[in-house]
Amino acid sequence: MAKTIQNKGLYLALVSQLDKLARHNRQGSYRTKERYYEACKRFCAYLADEYHLQKLENISGKHLTSYVLWMQESSKSASTIKTDLAAIRFFHDKMSRPKYQLPSNEELAVKLERRRFGGVDRTWSTEEFNRMLGKALAEDRYDYILALYLARYAGLRIHECFRMDTAAAEQALRENAVTVKGKGGKIRTVPINEQISIALRRQLARTQRGHKLLVPDEMPTDQAIHRLQVFIASHRSSIQAKSDPPLTFHGLRHTFAAEKYKELMDSGMGALDAHFTVSRLLGHERADVTNVYLASLSTKGMKDKH
Repeated sequence: MAKTIQNKGLYLALVSQLDKLARHNRQGSYRTKERYYEACKRFCAYLADEYHLQKLENISGKHLTSYVLWMQESSKSASTIKTDLAAIRFFHDKMSRPKYQLPSNEELAVKLERRRFGGVDRTWSTEEFNRMLGKALAEDRYDYILALYLARYAGLRIHECFRMDTAAAEQALRENAVTVKGKGGKIRTVPINEQISIALRRQLARTQRGHKLLVPDEMPTDQAIHRLQVFIASHRSSIQAKSDPPLTFHGLRHTFAAEKYKELMDSGMGALDAHFTVSRLLGHERADVTNVYLASLSTKGMKDKH
């Protein structure tokens, strides 16, 4: 919901006040502080344009209510809205002389949607994944095994897998991480595990230097991608435990996201930081998009995935 700022003078004045609060803040991780700060900057832009507010200390419940309504109309997810409200209250608590006490979410004059992980559970169970690996192994498709590993254990998109050449594979083995260019040209680096390393070495030995690992010579990349998708579609009825939705290659990104999020939470990381870490690894910036990948955690979580 990119917003064009009309009253830039007022906006900059409010941001200057926000900066003073942020400079003295020592709470939260770097990512949490950055997330809260950016949320409050967006709120400053709204206050400047809609209310011509000059002092952050003068914000009140009416400002929060109006801002929530605007975010809802802009299709912001319930999770994003509640995180933004938490950020605003966080910095409000840092103010020395606030004019008003801010209402809680329950006291706001607007109904908030329940925080939820959107989307459908598209994750693969470990048994389903292993069965698909077995199908690939039976056909000597070590290229497919590598692609499945890259999606399941590194969260790569199918196009990102098929873009990998021998130089990228060698770099990944040297650095123990794969660097990919995703949607919008965004570059991200994702750690790789031993399964990926073994599969990379095997496929490197079968690929001429300077060529793509998963695309045969003289074959268009989209055709190679389509063949893997057909392979999965032709075998999923015999390996899939649940009837709906059908297993897809993209579902392995959901599996990666859900398992990584749970791993980070189990290690003691806070929910917000875990969410941002998963978002970065997936190559996303919007929280509501990442929530789609975490749909399996909204109910029974991962207990049936192992």
